[in-house]
Amino acid sequence: MKWNKKDVSPQAVKDLAARFDLDLLSASVLARRGVTDPGELLYFVEDDPRYLHNPFLFDQMEDAVDRVLLARDEGEKVLVFGDRDADGISSTVLVYEALKSRGLDVRYRLPSADDPYGLSAKAVEEFAGDYGTLIITVDCGISNHAEIERARELGVDVIVLDHHLHRRDELPGAVAVVNPKIESCGYPFRDLAGCGVAYKFTRALAFAESGLYKQQVALLNVRPANDAYTLEAVRLTNLVETGRISETIVPGMVELEKTRLVPFLKDRQIFVWDGDLQKKLLAKAFGRAADVQVYDIAEDIGDLIPAVRGKSLLRLREQSRIAKYSDKAAGEIDVFASLFVSFALKKTSYFGEADLEALQLVAVGTLADLMPLRNENRILVRKGIAALNAKPRAGLAELLAKLNLTGKRLAAKDLAWQLTPAINATGRMGSPETAVRLFLGQTVEERSRLAEEVIGMNQDRRRLGAEGWEAVLPDARKSLEAHDNKFVLVGRDDVNRGITGIIAARLSNTLRVPAIVAAFLGGGTIVGSLRSLRGYPVKALLEACSDLFIDYGGHDEAAGFSLPADKWDELTRRVLEFTKAVELEAEEESLSIDAELPHDYMKPEITDLVDRFEPYGEENGPLVFLTRDVPIASMELVGKKEQNHVKMLLDYGKHRWPALFWSAAERVERDFSRTDRVDVVFQVGRNYWNGMEQAQLVVMDVRRTGEDGTH
Repeated sequence: MKWNKKDVSPQAVKDLAARFDLDLLSASVLARRGVTDPGELLYFVEDDPRYLHNPFLFDQMEDAVDRVLLARDEGEKVLVFGDRDADGISSTVLVYEALKSRGLDVRYRLPSADDPYGLSAKAVEEFAGDYGTLIITVDCGISNHAEIERARELGVDVIVLDHHLHRRDELPGAVAVVNPKIESCGYPFRDLAGCGVAYKFTRALAFAESGLYKQQVALLNVRPANDAYTLEAVRLTNLVETGRISETIVPGMVELEKTRLVPFLKDRQIFVWDGDLQKKLLAKAFGRAADVQVYDIAEDIGDLIPAVRGKSLLRLREQSRIAKYSDKAAGEIDVFASLFVSFALKKTSYFGEADLEALQLVAVGTLADLMPLRNENRILVRKGIAALNAKPRAGLAELLAKLNLTGKRLAAKDLAWQLTPAINATGRMGSPETAVRLFLGQTVEERSRLAEEVIGMNQDRRRLGAEGWEAVLPDARKSLEAHDNKFVLVGRDDVNRGITGIIAARLSNTLRVPAIVAAFLGGGTIVGSLRSLRGYPVKALLEACSDLFIDYGGHDEAAGFSLPADKWDELTRRVLEFTKAVELEAEEESLSIDAELPHDYMKPEITDLVDRFEPYGEENGPLVFLTRDVPIASMELVGKKEQNHVKMLLDYGKHRWPALFWSAAERVERDFSRTDRVDVVFQVGRNYWNGMEQAQLVVMDVRRTGEDGTH
């Protein structure tokens, strides 16, 4: 196995550390991972929720909010329609709770049993028949063109909150479509999970209850500039910047009414910082006859943010943290805008107790849907996990108890490996509403009973998965050969539709190619799941076969579809033809090393560094370290049934570290032995036993010192 440690400039590391107040080791890890852009690095360094993107950056978010407010005012019936997986379940609960708490007449529905993915005509017609008038789809809907058209015919409006890929240049005819995958949507981050989009919608609803919703606000700042005065102004609507101007005025040269400032500020509430000073500067620039009605908001902001009280914008600019993360120098008006947004969020009780509960579900759904842990997903998941560790919300608390995870400090890995599979199992077994009821249950007794049902479904899912794997594997190997070792396509009538995604993922990971697994259902319908690997173009394949599908959807790594049984042969032919023209990315067994550590760095405090880079997952794998010339203090073979694993104690001088090398028993005496000094590549983990936590190393590879293969 090749060890790769990317070369980085020592000076670049020092500059990064100095600019962002980082220790040199953290800076070197970030540089080696290519995280040097200030806007991206921010999310590895900060976890303040004010750095989350404004939900009103979505160009249709205001339309969605207005339609819900109208439904509340008119007493309309609203349906939240979700997807059957953990992301869809989390999204459903988030939006349902947000609407219910605001007094709306709301109910929910998810695909169950053999229902197809996404909004169905049956669901639309039954809801319309019950005098319903508004459907909100969550984690689905972007591909439901016909169903949304049917809703329109029946007088039912639809709001789509989704994050899946959509048909090229074609969006459904909903009253609002909120989806970060739409290039023209205005939102700066495309990789929110469905529950992330749902959470943004609930935050927009909360902001709509503030006095600032739709208010036309302007921030004005005047500052001396040699023998002139510079006037800067920013316009905000729903805390989104909608325009800015800057003019330099020489006293006596122009009247205020003839500047661009007057039309720019017209019909807006104008706020300034230090009103007395601003009025004096305006008078010097335009004469005492100039009259601009402004409101000094410095005292109001100081009441909520005491640290800024009595300070000038110039002084605050020097202290500003957010200015570090901009490629351009921040001016006084930028600091003023940042302060105003922070003030407005605090005033509207942004990030209160309800957010802490909601973000636990956002963390679950984001990890379950394998979303990249970059940009604001890092804050969403980190805050959600922290809240979960501090006080698990209703439903999650009972589920953690059934999984024997109560009291354990949970990381992203624990949620991804233990919690989310149990929630996903309810959808796979045809009863996702069981998980929704678990999270909405009113009593501990009810939630405990439902948590037990969820655990039972997960056990059934595991059994079906094992049986399905055995049935599919022989066909998969034949398909791999037929596709020139580039793809796997398997369809059977003895595979449960709820586990096609699990088996496709396992085939992809085992055979190292993209895979489709399809279940032949009764009634002449086939449903399938696609898992990508090695850069395979999922969206292009789906579009090439779109005329065959009843429905399809997904994202870059995973997708699903349904089609009539008589289209299967044609799908098989097209997949084969399409794949012939695809070159998969080459794979080489290698380890990417984040940092080489001297022995004196191997102190218990190294876990603090590891924790700072949490959460780990997609596009942010666990930190990998290298140490050289390490004595092995002790070594033994361990294992429950067979002694396949190697347990070691590595001697770093002042500290000895327990280390576990999985499935490496056969390498003992061949590649290394007890008396050797070794170079070790490892991750830092934690071992829990009898309620006790101990840091340990998880060894990824070992070489005798001197047998160097690092690149």
